[in-house]
Amino acid sequence: MNFIDYADTDMMMLQVARLVSRDLRDALARRDRVLFAVPGGSTPGPIFDLLAASDLEWGRIDVIPGDERWVSEDHPRSNAAQIRSRLLRGKAASARLIPLWRDTPTPEEAMPELVAAISSMLPIDVAIVGMGADMHTASLFPGADNLALALSDDAPVVLPISAPGAAEPRVTLSAPVLRDAYAMHVLITGDDKNMAVHKAAKMKPIDAPIAALLGDASVHWAP
Repeated sequence: MNFIDYADTDMMMLQVARLVSRDLRDALARRDRVLFAVPGGSTPGPIFDLLAASDLEWGRIDVIPGDERWVSEDHPRSNAAQIRSRLLRGKAASARLIPLWRDTPTPEEAMPELVAAISSMLPIDVAIVGMGADMHTASLFPGADNLALALSDDAPVVLPISAPGAAEPRVTLSAPVLRDAYAMHVLITGDDKNMAVHKAAKMKPIDAPIAALLGDASVHWAP
């Protein structure tokens, strides 16, 4: 991994936005349509704000969450809703959001449709992921029921997964799909995550799922 530390979070957000914008431009020069994977949550919000003001051909960019809770987009915990409200606005309003949720009672029932739809768009050109202090990324949680499958080389592109203590079922892009992104940016803050990511780099992915993505990743850290 390429570990990059910053003096503060504002500086990190500004530089990551610049790097991601550059990576998206490079991808747009290679492909007719570009696939951009992003995390939910509040941490990437400032990066989304900066990207939404960037002069890119957003109409050729597909934005996909790295994972999703099995809730509709009008639910307050929907990653798609957060991404739509924070990133797909301003100059980025013409980007196309690729949701991971379908209107079925369980994620398992939607897997054939989701796998077919996402497979046709791969590979991911640019990915931003986060990491928890427990070394999870996307919904690849230590101890999750489908973790071994999600980490395997023959994993489906997207799969249902249940994390210990999680309030809702989830779906996640698999580790190989995320790992094969042309450009991978891992975004972390705080001393605990600094220690965790360096520890994870020496561990097996089954115990530290982020380890599956660190090989060629740029890891951005601020206190």
